[in-house]
Amino acid sequence: MNLRKRHKGASAEVHTSAMNDIMFFLLLFFLIASTVTNPNVVKLLLPKSSSGQSVSKKTINVSIDKNLVYTIDKKQVPVDQIQPTLQSYKSLATELTIVLYVDRTVAIQDVVQVMDIAQKLNIKMVLATEPKG
Repeated sequence: MNLRKRHKGASAEVHTSAMNDIMFFLLLFFLIASTVTNPNVVKLLLPKSSSGQSVSKKTINVSIDKNLVYTIDKKQVPVDQIQPTLQSYKSLATELTIVLYVDRTVAIQDVVQVMDIAQKLNIKMVLATEPKG
């Protein structure tokens, strides 16, 4: 029986502290980069067609000032002519959106009147506001 200690060869050690630092910085970089990018954006390459129809989207500005003067795309329109005028715009564009600019002193009934006309014609409407500050 050999009870002598066997002499082991040189020990192999790997110092990973520098690699740990690099991995930490890479992880931190990717975490910060992932919060900056917008995940809702999907890039698509759409097919081309020579016979396809494009959907036209048009925006119309309708304004009502404090003297109840109705303006549609910089043209004054009497109250009783709002619906026929919007109907003519509707026939030109398949998707139509109205941006409604109203003076803050105008009664809500006058605003609702224009909203009802847009609802009858199935036109989307957005009410324009000013930011606070």
